[in-house]
Amino acid sequence: MLSMIGLLGGLVLLIILTMRGMNLLVVAPFCALLVAVLSGLPLFPQLAGENEANLVSNYMGGFSGFVAAWFLMFLLGAIFGKVMEDSGAADSVSKWIVEKLGMKQAVLAIVLACAILTYGGVSLFVVAFSVYPMAVGLFKQANLPRRFIPAALAFGSVTFTMTSAGSPEIQNWIPIEYLGTSPYAGWEVSAIVALFMAGFGYWWLRKMISRAVAKGEVFEAREDDPKVAEKELPHPVAGMLPLVVVLIISYLFHDSLEQSALIVALLGGVVAAFLLNRKYFTDFWEAVSAGTLGALIAIGNTAAVVGFGGVAKVVPAFDTAVEAMTNIPGSPLIGGAIAVSVIAGMTGSASGGQAIALPILAPHYIDAGVNAEALHRTVAISSGALDSLPHNGYVVTTIRAICGETHQAAYGAVGALTVIVPLLGLALAVILFSVGLGI
Repeated sequence: MLSMIGLLGGLVLLIILTMRGMNLLVVAPFCALLVAVLSGLPLFPQLAGENEANLVSNYMGGFSGFVAAWFLMFLLGAIFGKVMEDSGAADSVSKWIVEKLGMKQAVLAIVLACAILTYGGVSLFVVAFSVYPMAVGLFKQANLPRRFIPAALAFGSVTFTMTSAGSPEIQNWIPIEYLGTSPYAGWEVSAIVALFMAGFGYWWLRKMISRAVAKGEVFEAREDDPKVAEKELPHPVAGMLPLVVVLIISYLFHDSLEQSALIVALLGGVVAAFLLNRKYFTDFWEAVSAGTLGALIAIGNTAAVVGFGGVAKVVPAFDTAVEAMTNIPGSPLIGGAIAVSVIAGMTGSASGGQAIALPILAPHYIDAGVNAEALHRTVAISSGALDSLPHNGYVVTTIRAICGETHQAAYGAVGALTVIVPLLGLALAVILFSVGLGI
């Protein structure tokens, strides 16, 4: 009981302190300490037995493991975004989109840009880094409140694209290992759910922005915003080509290099941006330095939350919660969806929710005759719901490190689009599979 209080209390405290704008590098280990103390977990490796879990080892294991896996992608993604910003390429593309689509389509342009890159295999974090400079330009041109930029970025990246059939994102590939399916599992239902989430979510986002504008909110410029409007800008095609290069290289090398394809793709994007737009740079190396600093802040904040998850998943209460979630009576699709979604919420990771639940769920449900394709798609969609609570690494990075907003200002819209909309899509998927569609 005490362990469960510690686990839930630590999670709630982490969310509250995150919403209040506290420094995650301090808050996350403090909340992990609360979980460890109330669960009786040894604090230091010297106090634990051989190979026994302890606070320091598990927290730093999660922290350093994330940095080791993602540092180069964060670094190159941040540099790529800054290079696009400093050269004026992002501003050029944003102005072209506004001219072609009109001011009212600025939000749609951002959502589509994120969706195309995400479905093309570009990492969610990298997409946020890459599209943000363009988003600032578009919101500035359309005079829309900038606090909705994180919502636009997140909606285009982690909802109807991340967990859809055919998506190269890891959330669509993890179930393959356990269910023997393909990335196109349940594609009929997936297409319907994706269209629903895209349509309803975009309508809701536009509604929230319209209400804010009606109340007098406008775009508020900042000193560190790119100052490219007063100088000659690259041609929109030259501005767009580096994004295309990232997308193409990522697609071509995704199967052979997997995650490492992003390193090649982003490096190619930086080189393309430099070669195509070199005469428009204010200071190329200053942009590289600014991107490097941004990457360190972003990956530090995210790794801090991942470290918390590394502690949470080794305490006794977590095993109890997982066992309860994976033995929910009723429809296996509902039970699997709830289990993955709740675990993803506790760990702050969609892939983490799948990786923990599927080894337990898959054999049991497959032996019971559950359709593997339906379970694959349901699990994939459910992993992208509660994972987007305020402490999620992507959410923290996008709101704070990339967009420079506060949770108080930006998370309301982000939560609506990345938690509620996917939950509604999940319910629709379960209903469609239950009536036999796609099975």
